[in-house]
Amino acid sequence: MKSNRRDAVKKMAGLAVGMPVAESLREHMEATNRVLGAELKGRINHSVCRWCYGKIPFEELCKAAKEMGIKSIELTGPEEWPIQKKYGLDCAMPWGANKNLSDGFNDPKFHDELVASYEAHIPKVAAAGYKNLICFSGNRRGMSDEQGLENSVKGLQRLIKTAEKHKVTLVMELLNSKVDHKDYMCDHTAWGVELCKRLGSENFKLLYDIYHMQIMEGDIIRTIKDNIQYIAHIHTGGVPGRNEIDETQELYYPTIMKAIVDTGYKGYVGQEFIPKRDPLTSLKQGVQICDV
Repeated sequence: MKSNRRDAVKKMAGLAVGMPVAESLREHMEATNRVLGAELKGRINHSVCRWCYGKIPFEELCKAAKEMGIKSIELTGPEEWPIQKKYGLDCAMPWGANKNLSDGFNDPKFHDELVASYEAHIPKVAAAGYKNLICFSGNRRGMSDEQGLENSVKGLQRLIKTAEKHKVTLVMELLNSKVDHKDYMCDHTAWGVELCKRLGSENFKLLYDIYHMQIMEGDIIRTIKDNIQYIAHIHTGGVPGRNEIDETQELYYPTIMKAIVDTGYKGYVGQEFIPKRDPLTSLKQGVQICDV
């Protein structure tokens, strides 16, 4: 069965609290450390997306992430933040203000609802000490690129002053419309960059997802280097399949990460692959691969 983030994130709040700590998870972590126990170099700020590890109780994931040297667990909401703070973990990319991935800022009929939701959520993000908040373009539904840009600018301009006031950056994710998110509008870097330029604010940037953009346009290193000023956050994922980022897929992540470091990028790199093997072992392997 194909995993889907849209379904998974809906279940996260229920998994955050009250689940028993599995002894086997500690055993998995110990085995992981024995196999992949090298110290991290510190040139990449490592994060992990919560939804990919939905079967692991949240507090146990926090413990494991901390032991691995991961600094952030992302795509979490206010109900989970106190738990990750307990372990000294950041949330590099909070979520919770958006409707879904399909109904976004490119359609004016959603603007009032989205603006109200983001106006309420931005102060919560700031009060928690976080810097970013994810957002989405929404689906095309027959709309041209230009109309989508115009509509998105109108909707997002209503939020920019609030974002600037609270020092929170709204970050629109680039997703593929070929395999996972049919009809999604912000599916090419050039469209997202043009939106950044039209808004003209340092408080609106892009989430560059390597998995999604490899599917849509390739040329990953050149694109990142040319557009790093518009990128606030980066995601990983193996192509094809969105699984481990090791030798089983077509991208060589160490070279990509070296190119990212060379740009002077100081943001986070979030592991967002769906493990096919033991999840914590695969997660630590992913971190080690990216730790250049």
